Amino acid sequence: TAPPLASDPLIALPAGPSAGADWRIRPVPEPEVYGAGVATAVARMWRGEFSKVVLARTLELTSGAPLDLPGMLQRLARRDPSGYTFALPTGPERTLIGASPELLVSRHGNQVVANPLAGSTPRSHDLAEDVRRAATLLESVKDLHEHAVVVDAVHQALAPHCTGMTVPARPTLIRTATMWHLSTTVTGTLSSPGTSALDLAMALHPTPAVCGTPTRTARQVITETEPFDRGFFTGVVGWGNADGDGEWVVTIRCAEAEERTLRLYAGAGIVAASEPEAETAETAAKFRTFLSAVGAEL
Repeated sequence: TAPPLASDPLIALPAGPSAGADWRIRPVPEPEVYGAGVATAVARMWRGEFSKVVLARTLELTSGAPLDLPGMLQRLARRDPSGYTFALPTGPERTLIGASPELLVSRHGNQVVANPLAGSTPRSHDLAEDVRRAATLLESVKDLHEHAVVVDAVHQALAPHCTGMTVPARPTLIRTATMWHLSTTVTGTLSSPGTSALDLAMALHPTPAVCGTPTRTARQVITETEPFDRGFFTGVVGWGNADGDGEWVVTIRCAEAEERTLRLYAGAGIVAASEPEAETAETAAKFRTFLSAVGAEL
């Protein structure tokens, strides 16, 4: 096995240019269809059927040349060295590859950490505009509510497994190369040494950050709205050892690679205050993480 990419001293170097493949890109669904799905979900929320759902869309990329997966992995890691970059086989000639910013849960000894993210806004190349967007996100009633729902769910799921927990009252900000996210670091002390990191991940998943509230209804809305199978998207990827320690991250900012094709995934948390155009733009911004690693543009 290889050491973590974050320990590679070359990770601090700028990402090299992509090979510049000639990509054919097909959105599934089309942006207009995705926006209509968001509008329908919002209307149902105003009728009181549920309070949040995470709706995703995909991009199917086809290249005329074989995929350079090691090169993609290095570019993903160097663009966001503080994130969680991964690549693992999921079937014959199939690979799940991505760079997740979100730690679902870790366990080291009796210390438990979860870092839910919910509430996002795209970065800007203009410094002043980028700072303005970050400040606006920190004060956004819509995004703060969306974030609070996720943090409460994480707290409730971990509480039975911990003797004490610390849950900050307000979120902070984290950034990736393409997005600002509201972030809360939840910590706790494990009550039983027999509870592994994977046990904790199973207790947490799926959080409202990838599914919705209430969970059963949100799952049904996702099934009715998304015209594709999520596969490993919004699952978990990580590691665990015989002592029960481990780290599990949410499988986002990812793609499934097979021969000369990539299927990219991006989702957005939809609440009653959501606007279809804004949520479509947010998913487009999240696609940029992977598009930049392969030299493609929407």
